[in-house]
Amino acid sequence: MRVVLQRVSQAQVDIDGQSVGAIGQGLLLLVGIGPNDSAQDVDYLANKIVKARIFGDEAGKMNLSVQDIGGQILSVSQFTLFADTKKGNRPSFTKAADPALGEKLYLAFNQALRNLGVGVETGEFGADMAVSLVNDGPVTILYDTEAK
Repeated sequence: MRVVLQRVSQAQVDIDGQSVGAIGQGLLLLVGIGPNDSAQDVDYLANKIVKARIFGDEAGKMNLSVQDIGGQILSVSQFTLFADTKKGNRPSFTKAADPALGEKLYLAFNQALRNLGVGVETGEFGADMAVSLVNDGPVTILYDTEAK
């Protein structure tokens, strides 16, 4: 699994001009699922992300988690995180999970985040979405379960 995490002051995802998910302060997650990903990867990343101490404390140090600040998560599926750009100019997406596995693990990931006590808004798996955000910091972190 690959997740691009962005600390945000607000974020929203729209489909066909209609908002389907929006948050205030918290995390925007762009979530990619690979063909070898599993429920263990889901649990590992959900725990890492919810406990990541990337919000400022009273001294201004990044020492608080999204749970600590009462923030929310906006989770958006993004198979393009598995783009293969080695050959030519047109990316290949054969390294992404097939849609059935991708959707199953994406939904499980969102539920794992909720089970850890964080409010989660989502986009729609497989939809053409417009994502808007105000990156706070900016803070952007890449998680990849192949590197754990």
